[in-house]
Amino acid sequence: MSAFDTPGEAASIVSVTDRVREVAIGAPVDAVHFLGDTAVFIGTEDNATFAAPGGETSTVALHGGAILGSVADGKRIVTGGDDGKVMLLDASGKAELFATDAKRRWIDNVALHPDGAVAWSAGKIAYVRAPKAEEKFFEVPSTVGGLAFAPKGMRLAIAHYNGVTLWFPNMAANAEMLEWAGSHLGVMFSPDNRFLVTSMHEPALHGWRLADAKHMRMTGYPGRVRSMAWTAGGKSLATSGADAVIIWPFASKDGPMGKQPAMLAPLQARVSMVACHPKQDILAAGYSDGTVLMVRLTDGAEILVRRNGTPPVTALAWNAGGTLLAFADEEGAAGLLTL
Repeated sequence: MSAFDTPGEAASIVSVTDRVREVAIGAPVDAVHFLGDTAVFIGTEDNATFAAPGGETSTVALHGGAILGSVADGKRIVTGGDDGKVMLLDASGKAELFATDAKRRWIDNVALHPDGAVAWSAGKIAYVRAPKAEEKFFEVPSTVGGLAFAPKGMRLAIAHYNGVTLWFPNMAANAEMLEWAGSHLGVMFSPDNRFLVTSMHEPALHGWRLADAKHMRMTGYPGRVRSMAWTAGGKSLATSGADAVIIWPFASKDGPMGKQPAMLAPLQARVSMVACHPKQDILAAGYSDGTVLMVRLTDGAEILVRRNGTPPVTALAWNAGGTLLAFADEEGAAGLLTL
């Protein structure tokens, strides 16, 4: 990446702040996704704001209340809201109702499968609807904390209290339960389908090696981990929750078991968001004081994208080509960096 080509960058922080275009959102932002090269900022309330590379912005109404969860695959965005609706949003700005909960329960978790299947949850029940297939559901022991599709096959991870349930919607076989005491929230499969990791209500991660359900404890965080991202190639997992980016190694068959994590880009502020470059060993980190940094994993070199002095960064994402980085804070101040 040319931004890291400046001599001596490992000794001091290089800045690309003058290449950031400000985007006016005007409302708190919960997430940002890319549809092609257009950044779509998901508000905590009912709207999504499109920011095209050329500078044009537009707003689309999605829900009749708060947006509780969103996910994207580069072509469409799925959102869930407290109005009991699941919405689909495409790159043209067209919003389409996908599902409505009969009891108008909150839709607080959503997931997307590469073949187009959509998963969502309401209370203790996870639902899946695939293209040209009937809707299916599965009830877990407690309220669903997170959803994730496996990268291979039709398998859905449902995080909840005391573990994760692995459900195969297209098979009659019983679901598999991975147990660990505590409240499990965000959940992710590793890109190679070998590991499953959850963020917990307590300041820790928990993982399982899927081949034998071997436990992996990842503790020592001063705060709850709210953001996780796999590095390019899936060899490491970058996480928030501390005053540096915590990076756990997953390249070996044992994952992080018996290993210490790397710690990069320490600041006098807590990391609130992480996003890994899709092709290179580079990540972006957002902090509780509004700072945004790009960090090279090989040597820890840092580039300043946004200076501190604002509310916490709540949204951070790269486009598929790794040429655009979008970010926003909890009050709606947003930016788009072109590399």
